[in-house]
Amino acid sequence: EKWHKQIEETVKKLHQELDDMQKEHEAVLQKQKKEFEKMIGKVNEMNGKTIKLQKSKNVKEMQTFVPVIQNRKNLNEVSQYSFPTFYECKIDPNYLQTYFGFVEKMQVKKTSLLENEFKDNDLPGRRILEVPTVTSVIDTGFPASEKENRLYDMAVTEDNKVWMGGASYELKLFDLQGHLHHTVSITTHGMYLCMYNKQVVYTGIKDIKMISDTDTVVTMFTTGDWEPYGVTSAASGDLLVCLRKDDQSKVVRYSSTGTVLQEIQYDSQCQPLYKWAYYIAENVNGDIIVTDWKKNAVIAVDRLGIFRYSYSGFSSSTVTTDSVGHVIVTDYNGDKIHMLDRDGRFLRYIIPEGGIDGIRGVCILGDGEMMVGETKTGIAKRIKYLDE
Repeated sequence: EKWHKQIEETVKKLHQELDDMQKEHEAVLQKQKKEFEKMIGKVNEMNGKTIKLQKSKNVKEMQTFVPVIQNRKNLNEVSQYSFPTFYECKIDPNYLQTYFGFVEKMQVKKTSLLENEFKDNDLPGRRILEVPTVTSVIDTGFPASEKENRLYDMAVTEDNKVWMGGASYELKLFDLQGHLHHTVSITTHGMYLCMYNKQVVYTGIKDIKMISDTDTVVTMFTTGDWEPYGVTSAASGDLLVCLRKDDQSKVVRYSSTGTVLQEIQYDSQCQPLYKWAYYIAENVNGDIIVTDWKKNAVIAVDRLGIFRYSYSGFSSSTVTTDSVGHVIVTDYNGDKIHMLDRDGRFLRYIIPEGGIDGIRGVCILGDGEMMVGETKTGIAKRIKYLDE
C-alpha cells in the first residue's frame, strides 16, 4: 500500500508538472501567434501597396517604398521547449521472483474471497433481495415535455430528502414519504443534479449553478464554449463535470471557484475516451465513472484519468455508487438496474416487483434503499434492495 501510494503521488506530481508546462508553453505560443498574425497583416499590406505601385509605374514612389521593405523587422526566434525525460528503472530479478510469488498467493486468496462474494451477491452483512420491493411511490408532478420526458435527475440530502429535477423550470425537494417540502424556480430544466457542501447544484446552459440557503440561484462558474451535462461532487471537495463541444466530449475537475484542476479526454493511445459523456459519479476507490450516451456504455477511469474498464451492451442512462463501491446504472430501454462491482464486473440486475418503466434518475438512500425515477411517468419509486 505504501508503494502504491508513493507511485500515485509521484505520478500525480508528474501530471501536475506536465500541466504546468503545457499552460506555460500555451501562453508563449499564443503570444507568438499574435505576433505572427500582426506580421502577416503588415506583409499583406506591403504586398497590396507593391501591386499598386507596379500598376502605377510611379518610379519616385517605388524608390521611397524600397527602404520601408528593407527595414522590415523579422520575427524573433521561435522559443525552444524542453520536454520531460522518462528513465528506465532496472529491478533485481531475484526481487521480482519473490514479489510475484507473493502476488500469486495473494491473487489465489483474493479469487477465493471474490468467488464467495459473487455467490452471495451481498453488501457487508446484507444480502440483495431476490425480488426488491417498492416501499413508497412519489408523483413528482413534473409536466410532460415535447419528448414525453418528465423526471430527469435526483440527488439525496444528508437528512434523507431528495431533490428532483424534471421538465419544468424548477427543482423540488421531497421527503421519502412523498411530501413536497420545497420548490425553487430555475432558468433551465433540472436535468443534471448533485449535492455539494449540503447545497443542490445543477448544470445551466454554459455554467454550473447552486441554490443558496435563501433560495437564490448562484452561478458558481462558467464552462466557456463547452456545454455541461452530468455533474457530481468528489471526495476531494472538487466538482466533476461532463462537457461537450461539437463532436468532442471530456470530463473536467473544477475547484469550487471554477479553476480547472484536471481534464480527462483521451486514453493512453491518444484516442477519445468518450463520444458523449452523459452522467457521472465518483466511486469510493476514487474511480470516475461516466455513462456515455452515444456508446451506450459505462466508462471508468482512475483518479489520474487512466482508463480502467468499460461495460456496454445496454442503453445506459444515469449512474451512482454505494458506500462499498458497487456501481449502479439505470438501463432506460431495458427497464432494469445493472449492479457492477468496483472493477466493472456484472453482479446482478435489480428489478422491483411491479417493474420500472423508462428509468433515468437514481440515488442511494440509507438502510439498503434506492430512489429511482421513471422519466415518462414522472413517478419516483423508493426501492428496498437489501434485506435486514
